[in-house]
Amino acid sequence: MSETTRSPMPLLFRRHSSGEIRNLASLSSSLLPAFGTVMGESSVRLKRFVIAPYDRRYRLWQAFLVVLVVYSAWSSPFELAFSKASTGALFPVDLVVDAFFAIDIILTFFVAYLDKSTYLLVEEHKKIAFRYVTHLWFPMDVASTLPFQAIYRVTTGKKSRAQVFGFLNLLRLWRLRRVSKFFSRLEKDTRFSYFWTRYFKLICVTLFAVHSAGCFYYWMATRYHNAESTWLGANIPGFKSRSIWLGYTYSMYWSIVTLSTVGYGDLHAVNIEEKIFTIFYMLFNIGLTAYLIGNMTNLIVHTAVRTFVMRDAINEILRYAKKNRLPEGLREQMLAHLTLKFKTAELQQEQVLEDLPKAIRSSILQQLFRTTLENSHLFKGVSDDFIVQLVSEIKAEYFPPKVDIIIQNEIPTDFYIIVSGAVDVVTYKNGMEQFLSKLGSQQMFGEIGVIFNIPQPFTVRTKRLSQVVRISHHHFKQLVQPLHEDGKIIHTNFIQYLKELKNEELAEMPLVSEFIDDLISEEASMNEAGAQDQQENEIFTTTSSLSKTPSTRVIIHGYQPDHKPKSGGNAGKLIHLPDSVENLLSIAESKFGRRGTTIVMADGSQVEDLAALREDDHLYIF
Repeated sequence: MSETTRSPMPLLFRRHSSGEIRNLASLSSSLLPAFGTVMGESSVRLKRFVIAPYDRRYRLWQAFLVVLVVYSAWSSPFELAFSKASTGALFPVDLVVDAFFAIDIILTFFVAYLDKSTYLLVEEHKKIAFRYVTHLWFPMDVASTLPFQAIYRVTTGKKSRAQVFGFLNLLRLWRLRRVSKFFSRLEKDTRFSYFWTRYFKLICVTLFAVHSAGCFYYWMATRYHNAESTWLGANIPGFKSRSIWLGYTYSMYWSIVTLSTVGYGDLHAVNIEEKIFTIFYMLFNIGLTAYLIGNMTNLIVHTAVRTFVMRDAINEILRYAKKNRLPEGLREQMLAHLTLKFKTAELQQEQVLEDLPKAIRSSILQQLFRTTLENSHLFKGVSDDFIVQLVSEIKAEYFPPKVDIIIQNEIPTDFYIIVSGAVDVVTYKNGMEQFLSKLGSQQMFGEIGVIFNIPQPFTVRTKRLSQVVRISHHHFKQLVQPLHEDGKIIHTNFIQYLKELKNEELAEMPLVSEFIDDLISEEASMNEAGAQDQQENEIFTTTSSLSKTPSTRVIIHGYQPDHKPKSGGNAGKLIHLPDSVENLLSIAESKFGRRGTTIVMADGSQVEDLAALREDDHLYIF
């Protein structure tokens, strides 16, 4: 990167010239670097006597000039109509204002600019000066700043109220481009209300149009050959010699009434020049009125667009429910969920984060949900690497009260952790709903169905407005697969959680209850020495293996297919298929208390290759 071109972004942190920029939203989008621009720390300082365009003091100077532009926008048409004012009280004020803009012309030769092709700041004085002088800005800035009337007075020693000076003063309206840029910056600055910024801009446009038209109307009356044959002359006899402010008041009255098309019967063009001017002014008013109404309508509709969308969505749901004859309770749940979706639209994490880079999304989710994950029973004690990777895969959701998040016997695809709110765990027996437990913040549900790969054993329903994070079964298994130590920790936490379940809950899960009973009986028969390793092997074999790729589940029986026992032990044992026949025989021995030598299918065919087995096959070992 050359010494005369700098990336603009490191300069955002300059303190010696501009102070700290606290709101990046107030910066112009034209100062953003192009993709691939290298922003090094070595280019923090600009060259000597070069001003950064976003320097805080330079921004304040520009804002001060905007105030002076407002004065110029008022005085230029006013001095054309009332030439006495241009050589009277307003003359020294004009000189001071012109002096400030002359200073700004000099400063512009030292303000770095952004190269549109490279998006780099150019700080070489010759390039800055050449760019400014060769553009239209420089001659127009000079023409709008020169005090022509003062120059004439100095060179001739006389005062003059010639019309030419009034028209030359209109060159100051060139400065209005600063106001346009100022409002454009304010509209992009999130510190200011967009609605009120646009509203104030529309008021300014209207006032300038009214003021300019009134001044031109007065100027036309003063230049007409017969002053009495004008509307002003008919209403104010000898108006030329009367007070300036009286004539200005009448002119503004005419302009405002004509702009608003009210009409009180006292306004009518007297001569042909006034009629022609009024025709063009009213045509201009049509466009201005359309501009004002269009902008105001857009601002009002913009604030209500979410309401319109919500009403349309609710009507769609009501029509759908009526057409399909859905029960009232289900219809209320649909409406409650939709209403909550719109009320919490600004809280939906996915909508806020979807356009952000993955690294920023991950950092935000870490800040919001890391503590919740670490304190949940399944992930206590896992490594930071696991938490960091898991957080980037979670999805945050809101649920209104009395909405089923999980339905009993549905396919387990996700499990959830409660961030805020509360849920009830219920089950259905003989068509009757039975309450089992209540879960609160940082507690988990749905993980039993996911880990055992069985239909969800319970229905989980929200008690009040609740925020939960959803973890996908697929993403969870993929994440645990390479992290063996974390898989063991999660497994240990899960077993401990199962042991602490209530009897009412275990009664609804025969497979889990049987697994716990087997585990307890095996622990009792183990020798204390070396028991931990054997227990871990047993756990990893009999439940869903979290640290490995999920294996095929089969059901084993300890008898021949044709010799089913009359009582006891005929339910079979659901296990995950090991990687060898020898391990399968060892598992069967631990389950049935005797070691078999033969493995056959239900049809009597002997099993020789475990890879040929499918999910939920029945194996008979004897």
